[in-house]
Amino acid sequence: MPSDRARPVTLQAVAHELGVSAKTVSNAFSRPDQLSASLREQVLATARRLGYPGPNPLAAGLRRGRVGAIGVAYDNGLSYAFDDPVAVEFLAGASAVAEPAGAGLLLVPGSTDPRRRLAALSSAVVDGLVISSLSDDDPLLAAAIARGLPLVVVDQPRPDRLAALGAPGTPWVGVDDRAAAAAVAGHLLDLGHRRLAVVSFGMHHDPIAPGLVDEQAQAAATYAVTRDRMAGYRDAGVRAGLDWAGVPVFHGGDSTPEVGAAGAAAVLATDPTPTALLCLSDRLAEGALRAAADLGLRVPEDLSVAGFDDATPAAGLGLTTVRQPTRLKGRTAARDLLDRLAGRPVPGPRVLPTELVVRTSTGPAPVS
Repeated sequence: MPSDRARPVTLQAVAHELGVSAKTVSNAFSRPDQLSASLREQVLATARRLGYPGPNPLAAGLRRGRVGAIGVAYDNGLSYAFDDPVAVEFLAGASAVAEPAGAGLLLVPGSTDPRRRLAALSSAVVDGLVISSLSDDDPLLAAAIARGLPLVVVDQPRPDRLAALGAPGTPWVGVDDRAAAAAVAGHLLDLGHRRLAVVSFGMHHDPIAPGLVDEQAQAAATYAVTRDRMAGYRDAGVRAGLDWAGVPVFHGGDSTPEVGAAGAAAVLATDPTPTALLCLSDRLAEGALRAAADLGLRVPEDLSVAGFDDATPAAGLGLTTVRQPTRLKGRTAARDLLDRLAGRPVPGPRVLPTELVVRTSTGPAPVS
């Protein structure tokens, strides 16, 4: 038979050893102002001797009906939360609201193993979830809805897709990606560019091989942000008389400078050579600028490059881009979720403002 020492030491055991109440032992850990210094030290010393680690914060939270954690579920790997400037800004905004309210953030990142990813979401001990940029067909979204926890969605899926999945009225925070993309494409067209090209991040939850994609593939993207930004570029191009079928569009699997460089090299190898690149993120644009330098192209004299986000490095790169309020997205999402948890009313979909920021990476189209 196992010995008593194999059993976890309980709060009651410490109280019995000292001849005090269980509340006294609990106060020694969580409300030290309720005890004299000498009694508290006596309780802590006895707890150390017996091997009692202190009250279980999870169990205490469950008794209160809260665990004090907000889950943030997103599509990328864990390192994305620390490497990508947009992700860092978003999480900083969410933390700025959650922390004063006594809530922490629990990250639920993507995974190459779908089963592990779903298991992580299903077992996450959280009070509610912020869903950040999932595709329309991501199984993680259905699992999140099935849990029945309060949800707030940032960027994607869009509210109509959430309603179709059985979660109508879910608070949503984002921007008008289509209008913002049309504005930056219109800027390049106003500068006289007619040979545009696009470098895109992921189009589908289930990855496809990187490469050039046609209009049908662009419209079928299951990431709403990708689909809407592509549509915005196309809107501006068609208004200017472009045949969008002739615009080279590169699809990559991620939003990194490496993907941006590969995409830029691919579209710049087409004939006729583009004079302006529209990149769906600043990280992609950063890679496009590197590719241009490797090819000996001057920016903006030979090639104009535009991004999207106005992330931290954009100004230093002189990048023309779309500024979106990423930190405000995080703050708004966290506040809406805390309001839901408290039973307070939350407004309908929130569309935050964007702004075209023109810098030195774009200029007039070169004379052929």
